[in-house]
Amino acid sequence: MSFTVAIVGRPNVGKSTLFNRLLEQRKAIVDDESGVTRDRQYGVTDWNGKTYNVIDTGGFVAGSDDVFEKEIAKQVLVAVEEANAIIFMVDATTGLTNLDDAMAGLLRKSTKPVFLTVNKVDSNDRLLEASEFYSLGFEHIFFIAAASGSGTGELLDAVAALISEDASEETKEIDALPKFAIIGQPNTGKSSLLNALIGEERTIVSDIAGTTRDTIHTHYNLFQKEFVLIDTAGIRRKAKVHQDLEFYSVIRAIKAMDEADVCLILLDAEKGIAAQDLNIFSLAVKKGKGVVVLVNKWDLVSKETNTAKEYEAELKKRLAPFSDVPILFISAKEKTRIFKAIEIALEIYDNRQQKIPTSQLNDVMLKAIQSYNPPVVRGNAIKIKFITQLPTSVPSFAFFCNFPDDIKQPYKNYLENQLRLNFNFTGVPIRIFFRKK
Repeated sequence: MSFTVAIVGRPNVGKSTLFNRLLEQRKAIVDDESGVTRDRQYGVTDWNGKTYNVIDTGGFVAGSDDVFEKEIAKQVLVAVEEANAIIFMVDATTGLTNLDDAMAGLLRKSTKPVFLTVNKVDSNDRLLEASEFYSLGFEHIFFIAAASGSGTGELLDAVAALISEDASEETKEIDALPKFAIIGQPNTGKSSLLNALIGEERTIVSDIAGTTRDTIHTHYNLFQKEFVLIDTAGIRRKAKVHQDLEFYSVIRAIKAMDEADVCLILLDAEKGIAAQDLNIFSLAVKKGKGVVVLVNKWDLVSKETNTAKEYEAELKKRLAPFSDVPILFISAKEKTRIFKAIEIALEIYDNRQQKIPTSQLNDVMLKAIQSYNPPVVRGNAIKIKFITQLPTSVPSFAFFCNFPDDIKQPYKNYLENQLRLNFNFTGVPIRIFFRKK
């Protein structure tokens, strides 16, 4: 079993700041407004040669009426259940509060090791004031300043000491799995799809668009299939992004795209494909990611005889020039064809990884070039002599020829189509380069 550490505490004590410091990147949204982290967030970090998972949780608020705060409390409890050790964070500047007491009461019942971490201790005076936290009665207590990183070393040493080599290895293996990002506009059903796939409530689902603000990683291991699912906040058009937080969420969704191997682009069947969806699609293609288009909420569309066929044809027309993309009609709510979507995503992952032997590539492509030669430019016959696949993560091919700059787009398209006809690159963008021999 891999080892997991959860960071818990009331809102605004600096949990996400510590989380970001551990991951050495700005993954969790940090803001002075309390309650910014709504869902559990996962990351992988290593310290002293040990690799482990870190969960950042929303701030714990006991007995609140706010719908999100209730959900956050639920998420915190789940995180505590999932974790092997707990970093319980409190804030030296505000001192001991009733909420800290309530949380400590919960954690004392837990059999897991708890590291009481007093944050924002950045001076000797603060250190003196912070000693009141000894009264909570936890054995391990650490004084840190998460923003500057002071004192975090001792805390991490204590955590790393609990982790076995096996657990560390397993975490590394999971980190190397295929990653699928669920991407789309707000309220297309991304979180519902994630919950339907893994059969538990990982994310807060509500009818309020924009509930998910962070990207969320879920390790999926069922039916002999293993991969990591990344659920993202919805991407809106620039003009619609009002709050700063939402602006961060958009950046986050785009970063999730970078992390992923395959993007599952979710559309709302009733709304059809909007300009924004095309932007998301072309961004994924530009980044060289595998793409599956999932038309969600298909159960709500009134069906005529050939609705799906027409719908698909219309979609392909809008997605052109890159139309070698699988399109699936699903319903996350009814769980229709959602596992088929995963099978296709795994196939696309394989398509994107494939390396074609140079001899086979030349046999096939030189024949295709002979049957339709590049057009003559300024009286020069263009000769393509040799083709090779480049060692990149996106399938890329170099065609060596005498006048590389003179080959025009239509011929490039012809070569791409020939590659697609002869080798399986469904759902994967291909890059073609012409080089001087």
